[in-house]
Amino acid sequence: MPYAHITGWGMSVPEPVMTNDDLARIVDTNDQWIRERTGIRERRIARENDFPSTLGTSAALRALSVANLKPSDLDLIICATSTPEHLFPATACLIQDNLGATRAGAFDLLAACTGFIYGLNMAAQSIRSGAIKNALVVGTETLSRFVDWTDRNTCILFGDGAGAFVVQASEQPGGILSAVMHSDGSGGNLLTLPAGGSRHPATEATIREGRHYIYMDGREVFRFATKVMASSTEEALRAAGLAKDDVSVIIPHQANFRIIDAAARGLKLPIDRFVINVDRYGNTSTASIPIAAVEAVERGRVKAGDKVVFVGFGAGLTWGALVAEWSGPLPSPRKVNVGRYRLLGRVLSVLRRIERFIEGLIWGRRA
Repeated sequence: MPYAHITGWGMSVPEPVMTNDDLARIVDTNDQWIRERTGIRERRIARENDFPSTLGTSAALRALSVANLKPSDLDLIICATSTPEHLFPATACLIQDNLGATRAGAFDLLAACTGFIYGLNMAAQSIRSGAIKNALVVGTETLSRFVDWTDRNTCILFGDGAGAFVVQASEQPGGILSAVMHSDGSGGNLLTLPAGGSRHPATEATIREGRHYIYMDGREVFRFATKVMASSTEEALRAAGLAKDDVSVIIPHQANFRIIDAAARGLKLPIDRFVINVDRYGNTSTASIPIAAVEAVERGRVKAGDKVVFVGFGAGLTWGALVAEWSGPLPSPRKVNVGRYRLLGRVLSVLRRIERFIEGLIWGRRA
């Protein structure tokens, strides 16, 4: 049975930075109030031309470059997102088209902030089954387009960005060692975007009532999160046959510093064992774990052979954890220049559209 290794990683965040002082100019809040309750001091905000697919594509290209893979080597693309560009087509298909990953199947996964862990586990299971060899898992969000900028309880929390991992098959032991996934739909009303789906389609009334903005029962979500972050970490470690002392770092979902601190106390671990960057990016939902992981690797906090725990929670309610032995890129005889594939992806996309147009003309004449 092949092992599933994380061999590439990349991130992409929009350039505009919104500080707490910037927020204080548009809503009744201040820097001290936000920091004391969340640990956040700034977040990135998408520009008009930033979308989940464009941010996700940039993160994916960086991950492919680290893994030394061409987009055409990919067998599967999983995009975890809470802010898809459309109900359909899937944002994963837009990323597939941008990359020119013509051999890859692609689909979206909606498990809110736990989505990246779910996606990694699904990619690993597909590799272990022998069905695929190379997968791309993307977490990408533009949450700033779904927050009520007059509600200081939610608008202070969220930011935009994307992160991506390449997961590859290898005969070398290690890689993704275990994963646990959980859900409790009875708490679905605690964190939700009420309208815009098939139950409450967009109407003048839903827009006027502000039902297309994120709603959160902050107190209940905090209580839920502090409980499951520790319990799912312990469960995943048991499944991997590891103890807490075997773990180099824990990379949690970056929702709120107080939640991460509570998880550390629940696990009886020092806070410096946790990777934390919520202060600079806010809550980027599915993107938060891969963004934190990329920065941890780049700063030398995660090295080959380290045991790492990824743990998260989100709307649904969902929660889960995944344990991996960090390996880095697999040996490769070639050096791939991934940068040129952004342009190649566009060219291939245009050619496929021309081909479809010509086929339509031929089919129309035959009909």
